[in-house]
Amino acid sequence: MKRFGFSRLRILGAAVLTCIFIASGVARAQEATGGAADHTEKPVSTSPPTTSDQSEGVSKTESAQASQQVLTATAQHPTLDQFSWLEGRWRGEWGSRVADQTWLEPKASEIAGLFRVIEREKMLVLELFSFVEKPQGIQFYLRHLTPELLPWEKSDATLLKLESVDGTKATFVNAVNGEPKRLIFTRVDADTYTQRSEIEPAEGEPQVIEITFHRQKPPAATANAGNAARRKKP
Repeated sequence: MKRFGFSRLRILGAAVLTCIFIASGVARAQEATGGAADHTEKPVSTSPPTTSDQSEGVSKTESAQASQQVLTATAQHPTLDQFSWLEGRWRGEWGSRVADQTWLEPKASEIAGLFRVIEREKMLVLELFSFVEKPQGIQFYLRHLTPELLPWEKSDATLLKLESVDGTKATFVNAVNGEPKRLIFTRVDADTYTQRSEIEPAEGEPQVIEITFHRQKPPAATANAGNAARRKKP
């Protein structure tokens, strides 16, 4: 946040095969030319001739290697599915303040969400944010609002870009300013994660705010209908 937390308190196969076929063709042409011009007896080669089965084997191997490279590159490209575990409601404590977060499911290349901070029954700030999946990577947009929905930011929304992500940790970096400079999400388990905000203001000392969030599960439904069905008859 920019004021409370984010300010003050404050994501060759074909080419190789062609060369092989060209080289093979040149070699065969040279052998044919040399055989026609040279009638002297030459030693018999002990190496077995290259068969079509061997050529097909080379082709299949190279094709498999090329396919594996494509799959590896695709697997390394971050997607919103890696953040689907965030869906739901979360709650964390930040000193005397309570932080609530709600994340929607990934849809239409976006994960939208809402964040608010409350202190002694007073809402301090409301934050709207979204993860957006783009060709250049996943980008994190956020904007702060007052309870009357007046924006704190007078310019564009704050933008952080995904720098790295693995099974438990995702790091977003702000290339424009330091409020915040870096946001780090660390997944502790299925129902717990920490959000670390590293703030580097233009003036003043750097700050670090870390909040541990716990998943808020809906209360169990009361079985009223079942009790009514089992009422004793007179």
